Amino acid sequence: MGFWSDQVVPRMVHVSMKAKPVAEVRGKALAAAGGTVLEVGFGSGLNLAHYPAGVTRLLAVEPSEVARGLARRAIARAPFPVEFAGLDGQRMVVPDGSVDCVVTTWTLCTIPKPELALAEFARVLKPQGTFVFAEHGLSPDPGVARWQGRLNGLQQRLAGGCQLTRDIAALIEASPLKLTALENFYIAGPRTHTYFYVGAATRPE
Repeated sequence: MGFWSDQVVPRMVHVSMKAKPVAEVRGKALAAAGGTVLEVGFGSGLNLAHYPAGVTRLLAVEPSEVARGLARRAIARAPFPVEFAGLDGQRMVVPDGSVDCVVTTWTLCTIPKPELALAEFARVLKPQGTFVFAEHGLSPDPGVARWQGRLNGLQQRLAGGCQLTRDIAALIEASPLKLTALENFYIAGPRTHTYFYVGAATRPE
């Protein structure tokens, strides 16, 4: 990690991810959250304003010290307790079967080994618990996908390891979780960066 990744990227994400189209997707995705929530890739707390009334507690996993600092005001305004619960979604200290819902928003693109993280999500969820996600990733349009491949290396360098070419649905389907809902769509912006996967998966009994 260097100055750019440690200091610049968290602030850049905090500003850019406040855009109205992104906020609308947050609200759509998080409507299904409830109970004790584990949010992996908590960032600067931008999701907090979008959680529904059924959320009673939030455990936050976030590696960036800068992002955790930026989240202080949002945490102070949250209507439920927020506790930091680790730095790495690939290896968590959260007990087995202890949370009702796991949430990621624009996180699986950055985790080095998303298959490890998804296995962890299944481990910490209660039986029939829900994984709720809003992610960006690989487009089904061949022309867009080719450009995603061309830009992927630059994207990783500029955006803290973020990748454009991950097939989020395929990753979830290959995990211990069962995909139960999925919507795919573009929002306004460069198509290489704005093909979204929004949905839910459950931990089977």
